[in-house]
Amino acid sequence: MRPVIVMTQTSKFKREDVCILHKPLIDVAPLSFDTELLEVNYDWLIFSSKKAVEYFLPYFTQTHVSHVAVIGKKTAEYCQSKGIQVDYCPKDYSQEGFIQDFQGEKHSKILIPSSQAARPYLQYALEDQSFSVQKIDLYQPIPHTENINNVIQLLSNNAVDAITFASSSAVEFFFNQAGDIDFNHYYVIGDQTLATINKFDIQATKANIQTLDSLVNKILESWKDNAI
Repeated sequence: MRPVIVMTQTSKFKREDVCILHKPLIDVAPLSFDTELLEVNYDWLIFSSKKAVEYFLPYFTQTHVSHVAVIGKKTAEYCQSKGIQVDYCPKDYSQEGFIQDFQGEKHSKILIPSSQAARPYLQYALEDQSFSVQKIDLYQPIPHTENINNVIQLLSNNAVDAITFASSSAVEFFFNQAGDIDFNHYYVIGDQTLATINKFDIQATKANIQTLDSLVNKILESWKDNAI
């Protein structure tokens, strides 16, 4: 028997050894921005998510940029599938990992198109290292109310063995709507997501590395140990 896992991110991840129910808890609303910002000659363009690439793609050809950097293997693969060459991707798929290994020249001009709710660490850390950073808010996250209610119903029916979160926004949207639920098998990607779920006085297990495969492996460890 395979564990039933609710995955709350948007990507359609698949594994044969588990039963995955895809229930994205985040919807997005596009935002307008000053397109004159694209007329600047940037040394680096940084994508921190696949969604940022998707929403910026219509503007990419009119952007003057020398190099592209990304955070995350899936983001890199999506860029390459769209014909965008990736010049740098850190081994640690996090903003902290990016900052640790990034070797751009000081005072370089950097463009970061991303979610309005994106964690600001990347921008501030680059500015602290004397880079000139311009952030563009492409979209804002909003709760996917229907899917949140579906997950709550699944939990009420004891139809789920584990729930995963890959972002702080998904955590906040879910628990702000769900309230107190008698369930404690939560798994997350990233320190920031873990810190957010802990704010709700809920414990969760973090994947060893920031990939969905690692997340599922962590769930299977618990499953085999009869912890689920």
